[in-house]
Amino acid sequence: MPTSRREVLWAIGAGAASTLAAACGPTRAAAEADTAVADLVQRSALSNAALMRGDLRAYRSLISYTDDFTLMSPFGGTPSRGVDYTPERMEAMARFFRNGVFEQEIIETYASRDLVVLALIEMQNVEVGGLPAQDWPLRVTLVYCRVDGAWRLAHRHADPLVAGVSLATAAALARGDIR
Repeated sequence: MPTSRREVLWAIGAGAASTLAAACGPTRAAAEADTAVADLVQRSALSNAALMRGDLRAYRSLISYTDDFTLMSPFGGTPSRGVDYTPERMEAMARFFRNGVFEQEIIETYASRDLVVLALIEMQNVEVGGLPAQDWPLRVTLVYCRVDGAWRLAHRHADPLVAGVSLATAAALARGDIR
């Protein structure tokens, strides 16, 4: 199929626009997205470090949830929702984690005007649920949405598969043979 003159002119215009944009440096929107990502990376690290110490007050001062927040816990099971996080449940969650230290490694970030996604590895050494302290590396995806000008956590998915598992183990987990 022959290329039309209109398609050629459009391609030239698109190329010129992208060249001009590159020459002019980052756009204001890109700079704002970079600032939002940097802020959310820092807030995520500080809030999760606080939670691993059992410091709910510091955690809640740094992170707020959207009304439709979802959590896919590293322990599996049915996802929980923001409405499930009563003050009592939040206090219980704070008691679940004790004496932890926390670091995170950013794998990738994605940003648009009102949405930021962080893909990261969390590395913590913490007492969990009364167990002695141990390393708890997690693969984590965090989704933040801007709501009324404030960034809120909309979704968290975490799993303990940082080291990887065999296909047979993954299949057994999927069948429910391993609990």
